Amino acid sequence: MNVLIVFAHPEPRSLNGQLKDEAVSHLQQSGHQVHVSDLYGMKWKTVLDTDDSLAPLRGERFNPSVDSRFAYDNGLQAADIAAEQEKLRWADAVIFQFPLWWFSMPAIMKGWFDRVYANGFAYGVGEHSDHHWGDRYGEGNLSGKRAMLLVTTGGWESHYGPRGINGDIDDILFPIQHGMLFYPGFTVLPPMLIYRTGKTDDAKHAGYRQQLTGRLDSLWDTEPLNYRRQNAGDYEIPALTLRPDLAKGKTGLRIHFQESD
Repeated sequence: MNVLIVFAHPEPRSLNGQLKDEAVSHLQQSGHQVHVSDLYGMKWKTVLDTDDSLAPLRGERFNPSVDSRFAYDNGLQAADIAAEQEKLRWADAVIFQFPLWWFSMPAIMKGWFDRVYANGFAYGVGEHSDHHWGDRYGEGNLSGKRAMLLVTTGGWESHYGPRGINGDIDDILFPIQHGMLFYPGFTVLPPMLIYRTGKTDDAKHAGYRQQLTGRLDSLWDTEPLNYRRQNAGDYEIPALTLRPDLAKGKTGLRIHFQESD
């Protein structure tokens, strides 16, 4: 299998850096092909702007959606964007690894999504009609591929529990897992989460390494998060609201999981 690791941490000698290296080694020893996009090492350009297209503006002003679509359709994207898209096409599974900074991913990884997820590649695909609102949320160009987050944080696990002060980690990661991975078609696996990274000693590191290798060995067997597919009948189109007979009396993020019924 082909595995892509999109990695965002500025210090190669960090716990994140060590786990990334251990993941690469284990996957290769298991017979898999691995590519790593080390965003800090690549000095990834974070901002989406007019330099991302080799073509002139399509209108009087820059329109990120329109201009990225023209560049994508005509092979006129910046070379770094096209290279990352090709890695995604190549990959059977993608691991996004990052520390949780201010309740989200580092800016450099958000910039990877902003630029690589061009119109025509990750969104703006498929038929839009009264019964099918684009190929997204379970459909799209990344369908058939698996994705998993590997997230570290300095906070305690209890801080991110259902009653924790920081909010439930599942809710914090929902915009990433549902909105940035499931939207273009990824099958999304439960995340691997590491808490209290500042308290890591040799014994804990060994435990993290064992947990990681177990997750890597089960990448193709792990039961995914059971999100509802947009065009499978659960949502009313074009309003894209959940049918009133499903998850009755409930609102919020949990209704977008099948088990909420």
